[in-house]
Amino acid sequence: MRTPLFRGLMRLLIVPVTATLAVLMAGAPGAHAATDLSQVAEALRDGPVYVDPAASDQLSSADAEALADKIEDADKPVFIAVLPADQPTENLLLNLRTETGVTGLYGIRVGERFDAGADPSVLSVQAVNNLVRSVQNAGDPKAQLNDFVDSALRNVRGTAPASWSGGGGGEGVDVGGLIGAGAVLAAGGAGAYALVRRNRRRHEEEQRAALERLRVVVDEDITAFGEELDRLDFHPAEAGADDAMRADYEHALDAYDQAKRLMDSARRPEEVKAVTEALADGRFSLTQLAARREHRPLPERRPPCFFDPRHGPSVTDANWTPPGGTPRDVPVCAADRTRLADGRDPVVREVDTEYGRRPYWEAGPAYGPWAGGYFGGGLLPGLLIGTMLGSMMATPAYAADYGAGYGYGAGGYEGGDVSGADFDAGGFGGGDFGGGGFDGGGF
Repeated sequence: MRTPLFRGLMRLLIVPVTATLAVLMAGAPGAHAATDLSQVAEALRDGPVYVDPAASDQLSSADAEALADKIEDADKPVFIAVLPADQPTENLLLNLRTETGVTGLYGIRVGERFDAGADPSVLSVQAVNNLVRSVQNAGDPKAQLNDFVDSALRNVRGTAPASWSGGGGGEGVDVGGLIGAGAVLAAGGAGAYALVRRNRRRHEEEQRAALERLRVVVDEDITAFGEELDRLDFHPAEAGADDAMRADYEHALDAYDQAKRLMDSARRPEEVKAVTEALADGRFSLTQLAARREHRPLPERRPPCFFDPRHGPSVTDANWTPPGGTPRDVPVCAADRTRLADGRDPVVREVDTEYGRRPYWEAGPAYGPWAGGYFGGGLLPGLLIGTMLGSMMATPAYAADYGAGYGYGAGGYEGGDVSGADFDAGGFGGGDFGGGGFDGGGF
């Protein structure tokens, strides 16, 4: 983030330069060429707001700086560009994101028109569309951009790019013009860079602590599955064993090894999802193996028992009401189905919390990826609605800290990371994107 001293110098130096450029542009109507997106991208790598000199009537230098300060203070990867009305808009968002190479949310105003796009790991396509539509009718550029940024900062995931700490201007000004203040700016930039690094280190420490809490539970799951394999009375060479049985058995062993390997290499909480997916897959293979050996019909693929995935794949859905909650249908194993039918409590997976042993859905947010690997993004919201974990997982703060909300799909680059051209283009004009702006048919 920029220090107050840095911001003050920027205000003194940028305003006159921008004003001069604006006067020159006003004196030469029709002479403006399309803005080079590489220049816009270079400016956005240094700061969150770029205003083309030919569009200075849309947003003043002071207003642009205030908007940039707001974004930087929030430490969020939100980029704003204000361009003249004659700027070509075809693939504008996609091309700017490619040029900038930084994961984030990009909002662009071209004359009176506005649109936005984002990497899915930062903000979903639907969320971007909703944000754009919410400000589409705001005629005043300053009000529109501030409303958009205010809403975006409450929802966007990730942190500001580290390159902003060295700041150099996001308002269409050549940074070389600030060389005279280089020593002071360098000192301010160094302090800001240290602050950003400190924030990132704190976030990484929180992620490591969450992963270690989660590791205890996952290791218990892996151990339980290993013990289940040890108890299995099956040998691939035994009489009556066929290729299908041997394949089920090998698949279960492979899933066990994969779960151990993935957990050993996990560095972030969201990576645990793949571990529990492997465990669920291995347990289903054992269920198939048992059916083949007993000459029963093969079971359908079902999620694990909701109350404790170590119980294995569920056999049916049963209606259950959590204490103080609303009824919902949950997948249950045969034993818990019987318990519920008899009016007894199911055998629930409990984990350690600061308040003692509690059901996993009443524990901390780190258990979201653990549950997501077992139950998947589509099933889990209905299972957890009204619970503590369900409420946490539905918030942008949870998504920023633990990888994703109910979808569990974030991974790879996070907000503020430098990805270059390696990103999902669907958030910038492809696929379902379209907030009524450049790529949504509004023009």
